[in-house]
Amino acid sequence: MSNLEVYQFNCRSDNFGLLVHDPEIGVTASIDAPNADAINQALAHKGWTLSHILLTHHHFDHVEGNEALKKQWGAIIVGNEADAARLPAIDLTVKCGSSFQFGMHEATFIDTPGHTIGHVAIHFAAQNLLFTGDTMFALGCGRLFEGSAQQMWQSLSTLATLPDETIVYCGHEYTKANAAFALSVDPDNKQLQARAREIDDLRSKNLATLPTSIGAEKAMNPFLRPSDPGIRATLNMPDASDVDVFTEIRHRKDNF
Repeated sequence: MSNLEVYQFNCRSDNFGLLVHDPEIGVTASIDAPNADAINQALAHKGWTLSHILLTHHHFDHVEGNEALKKQWGAIIVGNEADAARLPAIDLTVKCGSSFQFGMHEATFIDTPGHTIGHVAIHFAAQNLLFTGDTMFALGCGRLFEGSAQQMWQSLSTLATLPDETIVYCGHEYTKANAAFALSVDPDNKQLQARAREIDDLRSKNLATLPTSIGAEKAMNPFLRPSDPGIRATLNMPDASDVDVFTEIRHRKDNF
């Protein structure tokens, strides 16, 4: 079985565009559709033909290009069955926990409510590839626009059970700001300190800070680490539940 090729590029002000290509079959999916022009430029650069759009959630900066790209390419738009009414021009729905056949590969839609109620992550398990949209960011997580802290914590906990070597792509380049916040609640984390320096260097050269990995996020992302004694000490919450610590971290990030 051929490997999937992922091409990441800048889109809008701080979105990532993501193309996933199966070279054996020749199909190409856009993960979300932040902007049709940027996606078309990326397709032209790679010499690929768009066959699918796989959606993580309904926010405008993730679906703006749906209708134009569908009209131009005849692309099949695939999304969460439970949120289909909010996904523009959707063709095919998938139940959370079920798989979608993309070329020679299977993608599973993982239910990850919190940022929105209908948010999903898209997991190609055999290739150790995960597309988290706005649920998990490098060193961060999405704002709680619709769901609860409990839901987001459960969603992140689910993603954290995936193999450490899982490669993670997300929807936005927020990593530098996330690193600054992460250090405010986890100041003694040596790996995080080193990662923050690396991020500063990458961004000074206008280079992307992604992809990341599940293992790296478990070691450095405070939103995955509410059980950590150092974070709990910083927050003065030594005996609180994990979800209460997570809720406090999210509250602090919202006001950072």
